Amino acid sequence: MIHRRSLLASGALASLTTLMPLGSWAQAKKDTVTLALALEPPVLDPTASASSSIAEITQYNIYETLTKINPDGSVSPLLAESWEVSPDLKTYTFRLRKGVRFHNGEVFDALAVKFSFERAGGAKSTNKDKRSFANLQVRVIDPHTVELVTEDIDPDFLFVLGQGTSIIVEPKSAPTNATKPVGTGPYRLGMWQKGASITLVAWPQYRDAAKIRIRRATFRFIPDAAAQVAALLAGDVDAFPRATPRSVPQFEKDGRFQVLVSGSRAKTILAINNGRKPLNDVRVRKAIAAALDRKAIIEGAAEGYGVPIGSHYVPGAFGYVDTTGINPHNLDKAKALLVEAGVKLPLKLNMTLPPVPYARQGGEIIAAQLAKVGIEVKLQNVEWAQWLSGTYGNKQYDLTMISHVEPFDLGNFAKPDYYWAYDSQAFRDLFDKIKHTPNPTDRARLLGEAQRLLANDAVHGFLYQPQWVTIANKHLRGLWKDMPIFVNDLSVMHWSEKS
Repeated sequence: MIHRRSLLASGALASLTTLMPLGSWAQAKKDTVTLALALEPPVLDPTASASSSIAEITQYNIYETLTKINPDGSVSPLLAESWEVSPDLKTYTFRLRKGVRFHNGEVFDALAVKFSFERAGGAKSTNKDKRSFANLQVRVIDPHTVELVTEDIDPDFLFVLGQGTSIIVEPKSAPTNATKPVGTGPYRLGMWQKGASITLVAWPQYRDAAKIRIRRATFRFIPDAAAQVAALLAGDVDAFPRATPRSVPQFEKDGRFQVLVSGSRAKTILAINNGRKPLNDVRVRKAIAAALDRKAIIEGAAEGYGVPIGSHYVPGAFGYVDTTGINPHNLDKAKALLVEAGVKLPLKLNMTLPPVPYARQGGEIIAAQLAKVGIEVKLQNVEWAQWLSGTYGNKQYDLTMISHVEPFDLGNFAKPDYYWAYDSQAFRDLFDKIKHTPNPTDRARLLGEAQRLLANDAVHGFLYQPQWVTIANKHLRGLWKDMPIFVNDLSVMHWSEKS
């Protein structure tokens, strides 16, 4: 395991009175905050795009879900007060919270739940979990009771219902949620200055409005690592979730800040377009994997804050097996595999890099490593919208470095049309068994088989499980200690009254 140390954690809020010195927090009842994020969301509806940056701002703040995922990964009630699960683990009966309204005044009830999930699985849906919702039956029992029937056994179903793809939306406002979001959460959209910031304001009619201590929160977008550090030091932002790790040492020494290193379920990978020649040859993919020095990549791209992985699964997750020994770093083996595959060297490939620092830094390291075995990589820096449309949407790439942050996303390898174009009937059959296996011991065994299959197929260059660094003003409270999902839950944040 590679990590510098376990640090104290912190999330992210920041004062709109940005000229106030960081040390002067004696004013009573400070109720504004400024968070900084590396990426601006393309839209404000987490069901409309695969970008995790949307839920970072909107989930649990503007929109709510039936269940709520907690920092430790547990699940608690949110819009559902309670639930029952049938003996066959396929039917979930939810008792809904009463007296809840949407921001536009409409009533939240079982019909809204039915609409939301049927919309998510409908023919026109752009929800990244569309297939899962398409296999879901929603039955309205009464205005405050709804029954969900799943085709597959999914022990993580309650967790899934707490993710951004499972938000409950108001039917009339749903078509415009991308720019004018309407939910049941404690905050409404105040202003969106494209390219700069998004401001949320507390909603006075929220059912627990008296418990909300942050009245106004601004999210600023700062992709550049040096600018991130400067903004924190100047007091222009109060916290930066998932800041660039290389800035940690200077903030550890500064008594004005708290630094938190969180565990994650994310997988940082060198994604490979399996649908392109010669990358559709497993020998070429194995050669790429063998050329990668994970330790050097973790040090260079993540400042050591990462744990090596050998498949699309991370230590600590149920059923994890260590597959890092399947494709170890071995330059001689990489060269031999390219010769065996009949590849004419130099093999020229392109690598698209989104604007996050780990990708821009890591891309250069990977390109240098691949050059040692005769693979010439042309780096293409793209903005986030370009990555989503070109790389993710249209498969216009050979390689790309990206972190997949969804906790349970092995199912993407069962989708031949997914952006990495992995088409394996063996994996689809295995994943189908996983979905229909309720026994934990058998399920863990099958999950291990799935991890080994992906590693042996060298679907990607599996790199590391990132450890997220959050830097914040030391007086900010309520920040998540760990991050099983990417959210910034403003409802629990507040400022300490101690100066």
